[in-house]
Amino acid sequence: MTTLDGVHPRTGHQTAARPGTGSTDRVRTAVVAGSAAMVLVGSSAAMSARIAEQTLFTAQAVRYAAACLILLLLARARRVPVHRPRGREWAWLGGVCGSGLVLFNIAMVHGARHAEPAVLGVAVACVPLLLAVVAPLQAGHRPSRRVLLAAGLVTCGAAGVQGFGRSDVAGIGWAVVIFATEAGFTLLAVPVLGRHGAWGVSLHTTWMAAAGYGLLGVVVEGPGTVTRLGTGQWLAAGYLAVAVTALAFLLWYSAVRRLGAGRAGLLTGITPVAAALAGTVLGAPAAGAGVWLGIGVVVGGLLLGLGDRGAGPAGG
Repeated sequence: MTTLDGVHPRTGHQTAARPGTGSTDRVRTAVVAGSAAMVLVGSSAAMSARIAEQTLFTAQAVRYAAACLILLLLARARRVPVHRPRGREWAWLGGVCGSGLVLFNIAMVHGARHAEPAVLGVAVACVPLLLAVVAPLQAGHRPSRRVLLAAGLVTCGAAGVQGFGRSDVAGIGWAVVIFATEAGFTLLAVPVLGRHGAWGVSLHTTWMAAAGYGLLGVVVEGPGTVTRLGTGQWLAAGYLAVAVTALAFLLWYSAVRRLGAGRAGLLTGITPVAAALAGTVLGAPAAGAGVWLGIGVVVGGLLLGLGDRGAGPAGG
């Protein structure tokens, strides 16, 4: 038996993929895992909006502390080894936490003051292109033309789904921060996924985020802020902890480990699609022709980049 990211629960070693059907099945499993992670992230917008800006840091500290506890209990129940970081691994894990878990969320809050949601969404939609270029170089490979073309399609389609909004200069600046930190969430994890796997990276980054947000909450919002959280905020933090953090992190990092960051990055195009469809289900106006066209382009890019002929090195 292996865990989500193909790690043997007793030895902690990555299980080798068998050639042929077994290897293909592992790729398909990784695609499903990564897609599910992005659906969870995309459908979380309504819950995220329930966390008041005045208690943002405290609520996020609760979220990540709960997620860390869940991951720890599950890892022990499944007998998954979690290794203590050593040497430079502290810097990589701290980078993942600081960029993708802390600075990204702060940028989203402040960016929303200066830019319409579509502007920030387009910034996230551009991430597949960056990952398609940088991830293979990070692994010592040349970027795949096929994956680059697929990333371009996914980015264009995702941008079409989001639409284009208005922004001032500060909003553009925060959008750039969002773009960089969203990419950092994946790229900075690659060097430590080999030893720590999806479980280790998810667990270590969540306790780091809980500590960081906890400190910010005490300093900025006050030590008693946790008592002012309303029922809606507790429910939102709980949902984000279970679905969008503990589960989505495991699914996402297992996909990155199996597909490589470049190809897995294509799946981030699913996030705006999931957000648009979730909004419609929750009562938002029905998606127009432009949104459906964008969804079609995203699907085309995914089929191009993740098909059997799109298989490439682990890094891309």
